[in-house]
Amino acid sequence: MKAIEINNLTVNLNGREVLKNITLSLDEGRFIGIVGPNGGGKTTLLRTILGLIKPSSGEISVFGKPPEDVLKTGSIFGYLPQTLKVQPDFPIRVIDVVMMGRYGRIGILRWPKEEDRKKALEYLSMMGVEKLRNVQFGQLSGGQQQRVSVARALAGEPKILILDEPNTGIDVIGQGDFYHLLKGFQKRFNITIFMASHDIGTIPAYVDEIACLNYTFHYQGNPLGALNEKVLTELYGKNVDLLQHTDICDKCERLRR
Repeated sequence: MKAIEINNLTVNLNGREVLKNITLSLDEGRFIGIVGPNGGGKTTLLRTILGLIKPSSGEISVFGKPPEDVLKTGSIFGYLPQTLKVQPDFPIRVIDVVMMGRYGRIGILRWPKEEDRKKALEYLSMMGVEKLRNVQFGQLSGGQQQRVSVARALAGEPKILILDEPNTGIDVIGQGDFYHLLKGFQKRFNITIFMASHDIGTIPAYVDEIACLNYTFHYQGNPLGALNEKVLTELYGKNVDLLQHTDICDKCERLRR
């Protein structure tokens, strides 16, 4: 079944055309990476899929329904924005942040049950931060906050996980482990993952498909096809140095066997 279908999407914001002629079809259970420069429209695309931005033209369907209808159900999307803004001294614990992700299922005006708390702890454990459950969220490192935020997005047991630059605040060494966790969730729960990132050098090893976005799509398809001088030049400009990611290419092949 198609999880997301986009046909000839164009989006205008504040009188400026931000996205043009975007067409994409993503099967349920697939992991796609949307890569491109800052300001290239990645966040706008994610927010349009979520039903938070109305397209100027074109169509989007999520499991065959308009995004705004799907958004009302509260149980299809799990969303991780670039940053979850919480003041360092705001008194909210890690477990409470993750519990917020359950409200799409239990309802905003209903009290969570013990089952909901167990689910929250389960996802914290999967992300390797269960021991931090009673720590104040604002006191965590950037990497820890991102792991907790992913647990929050997963706590609602969504069918589609939408991630906007999820490696924010995570050091280079930890990024591979983080992407490996996401790949594990995809396989374990048959979840569809739609991830925006500028990290074109690493994510080809983990995604099933890749799309290169800067105002419009410059490439779609096999992840290794994005590591191409012509594609990178179209995406980032003429002054981009192409690095040979032979270790990434080898890892891609190992993961696909």
